[in-house]
Amino acid sequence: MSTERSPQAVTPPGASPTPPPTRRTVIVATTVVGGAAVAGGLIAAPPALAAEGAVAAEGPPGSRLSLTVNGVRHTVTIDNRTSLLDLLREHLDLTGSKKGCNAGACGACTVLVDGRRVNSCLTLAVRLEGAEVITIEGLAKGDRLHPLQQAFIDQDAFQCGFCTSGQIVSGVGCIQEGHTGSRAEIREWMSGNLCRCGCYVKIERAVERAAADRKG
Repeated sequence: MSTERSPQAVTPPGASPTPPPTRRTVIVATTVVGGAAVAGGLIAAPPALAAEGAVAAEGPPGSRLSLTVNGVRHTVTIDNRTSLLDLLREHLDLTGSKKGCNAGACGACTVLVDGRRVNSCLTLAVRLEGAEVITIEGLAKGDRLHPLQQAFIDQDAFQCGFCTSGQIVSGVGCIQEGHTGSRAEIREWMSGNLCRCGCYVKIERAVERAAADRKG
């Protein structure tokens, strides 16, 4: 009968014995996140994920945009996610257009884009290359107020004033579109602009008066 033993690993003098793998180390080593590879006990991300991480670190994609606001040409570089409202308020310092609901439900941010009424909080600025934008700041001619601005004063068509800029710009669009045949028609076509102070009757009168003066 042979007494020869199977060879065993011998730990060199001064070296700590390598502990057997535990359940935890096996799970960590065999868990691959998104295709990551285990090398030397460390989890290294594959090149594709590393590249995506580098792009994310550089910031979101941006674009160069040129548009005309209140008769002035502007060229800016913006984050592609920037709304027209944020472009006006934060980049061009035109704060007359208000951020109310920021969901297109109140109309406080209404501006004219190429003559059409839009909710600037829902409009991506990057889509407006070459567009012409009119805000509340662009309605007056020097010290001379726009007829609808003057009508709002004459009819006392505001209280807190927060919605007023959107109401006036929307009213200008309503007049230009020819939707002022009656107060009911004005009410219908101005229904996207909310007044939490309840000045609707006076707003209708102001739009009606400005429309009549325009025809006259």
